[in-house]
Amino acid sequence: MNDMTQASPTPAKPKPRPRPQVMRLTDAAAERITELTQRADSEIVGLRVGIKNGGCAGQAYTVEYAHDIRPTDEVVEDKGVKILVEPKAVLFLLGTEMDYKADKMQAQFVFNNPNQVSACGCGESVQLKPATV
Repeated sequence: MNDMTQASPTPAKPKPRPRPQVMRLTDAAAERITELTQRADSEIVGLRVGIKNGGCAGQAYTVEYAHDIRPTDEVVEDKGVKILVEPKAVLFLLGTEMDYKADKMQAQFVFNNPNQVSACGCGESVQLKPATV
């Protein structure tokens, strides 16, 4: 009698699929972030992007200097700059392109977001839905 109880090789675990990049930057946005980083009064690692509740449409984008990388931040490196996305904003920002526009009346970061449902008339707030993945 042959002993057929040899251990069969353990099947290899499938590789996790790559995570999609949460946001991408236009050249104009990357240039502006580089300028802001160089002009900052203290050392910063990039810009932190998030979403807050408020405004007439219900939500608004937030952009601020990031002095450190938090363990929960989603780090996006694009065109030589770092964007840190707050964890609660990731699902709302998936697929977003961050741009920078300047004209005679204003200069601001603009978010071209496929998850945006609507915006208020003044353009200061938006309504977002979570991305479907």
